[in-house]
Amino acid sequence: MVRVPGDLVSPDVPLARAWRPIRAALLTPSAAVLRRWALAGVIASALIILTGAAVRLSQSGLGCPDWPACTAHSLGAADATGDPLIHRWIEFGNRLVTVAIFVIAVGVCLTAWRFRPGGRPRRDLLWLAAAQPAAIVAQAVIGGIVVVTKLNPALVSLHFVVSMAFTAAAVALYMRCREVGPPRPLVPRIIQLTSYGVLGAVALMMTVGTIVTGTGPLAGSADVSRYRLPLEGVTQLHADIGWLLAGLMVGLLLGLRLAKAPATAVKTGWLLAGLILLQGVIGYTQYFTGLPAGLVWVHVAGSTGIWITALVLPYTLRARDTVTEPVPNPEQKLDSVAPLA
Repeated sequence: MVRVPGDLVSPDVPLARAWRPIRAALLTPSAAVLRRWALAGVIASALIILTGAAVRLSQSGLGCPDWPACTAHSLGAADATGDPLIHRWIEFGNRLVTVAIFVIAVGVCLTAWRFRPGGRPRRDLLWLAAAQPAAIVAQAVIGGIVVVTKLNPALVSLHFVVSMAFTAAAVALYMRCREVGPPRPLVPRIIQLTSYGVLGAVALMMTVGTIVTGTGPLAGSADVSRYRLPLEGVTQLHADIGWLLAGLMVGLLLGLRLAKAPATAVKTGWLLAGLILLQGVIGYTQYFTGLPAGLVWVHVAGSTGIWITALVLPYTLRARDTVTEPVPNPEQKLDSVAPLA
C-alpha cells in the first residue's frame, strides 16, 4: 500500500489542533488574553513585595552576602555564610522567585507588543507592559547594591518604592487593556481629586513605613545600619498619616454617596475603607506587642492590598469604550489543519 503525502500529517492533526489556540494567543492575543497576562503581572508584583518583606522581617537580608551568586563560591545557598541555613535559603529563595516573576513580566511585555486591535499596536499599553521587566531589572540591580552595602536603609527603602511603582504599572495595564478612547468622568471632579489624594496618602504611608522598619529592630539583619531617627517619632508620623488617610476616606465615601457614583466605585471605596480600618487595628496591635515579625509581615500584606485597591479606585470613577472582540464564524471548520509555518 502506497502512503500519500497527506497521510504523513494525519498523526499530527491532534497536535496541530492543540497548538493552534496557543499560537493564536501568543501571536494575535485578544483583549481577554492580555488581561489575564496583566492580572498575572499584578499578582507577581505583589509577590515581590511580600517575599522581600519576608527576607527583611526574618533577618535574612545578609543570608546571601554576595550578588548575583549567594556566596563567592556558590551560586546557591550551599556555603556557610555566618548566618543560619534558614536565612540563606530565605534570601536565595527570594532571588529565585524574582527570576520566575521576571519570566511573567517578559510574557506580559510580549503579549502587549503583539496585541494590535485594528491592526495597530497600543503604545500606551506597551509602555506599561515594558515597565514591568524594566522594574524587575532595576530591582535586581538595586538589590545587588543593597547586599554590597550591607543593607543600607535608604537603598532598602528605594528597593521597596520601586516595587510599588511596578505594582502601579501592572494595575494600570490590567485596568486599561480592554479600554479605548478618551475617559468620561462618572463623578464630579472634586471626588476624582479626592481619590488621588487617598492614593497619594497611601503611597506616603507605605514609604514612611519602610523608614519605620529601617529604624526598628527588624531592619533586615541584626548587625546592619539603621536610620538614625527616634523610633517613637517615625512611628507616630506613620500613624498620623494613617489618620489623615482615614479622614480622606470618610470624605471620599460621603462624596461617592452624594454623587450617586457607580456601584463598582462604591464597593471599591468601602473595600478600601475596610482594609484601612483593619490595617489600623493590626498596626496598633503590632506596636503594643513589641513588633512580632509575623504580625509585621501581615501588616505589609495589608499595605499591599490597600495599595492595589487604591490604585484601582480612580479607574472606577470614569468610563471608556471597551475593545470589541471579533465574533468567531460558527461555520468555520475547526478540524482543518492550518499551516504551522
